[in-house]
Amino acid sequence: MSLKKEEKETLIKAHGSNDSDTGSVEVQVAIFTERINQLNDHLRSHPKDHACRRGLLRLVGKRRNLLTYVAKKDVERYRALIAKLGLRK
Repeated sequence: MSLKKEEKETLIKAHGSNDSDTGSVEVQVAIFTERINQLNDHLRSHPKDHACRRGLLRLVGKRRNLLTYVAKKDVERYRALIAKLGLRK
């Protein structure tokens, strides 16, 4: 269920300011989004996996909190992030 090292490195390069930038909000939200998409696919084929569903809900909450933080600090950065990730259609 977790991301592979190569996938995570790709996300860091795409959304971070440099290759070792793992703590910025953009990178964290991108990683959470990728994991949420993977868990959604898993739950479509295994609908009774309630432990996985709980983990999915925790990730969605963490992502929502980070997005709220960015929206309060810098609205333009928030809008760019959700547009780049395809959230809030």
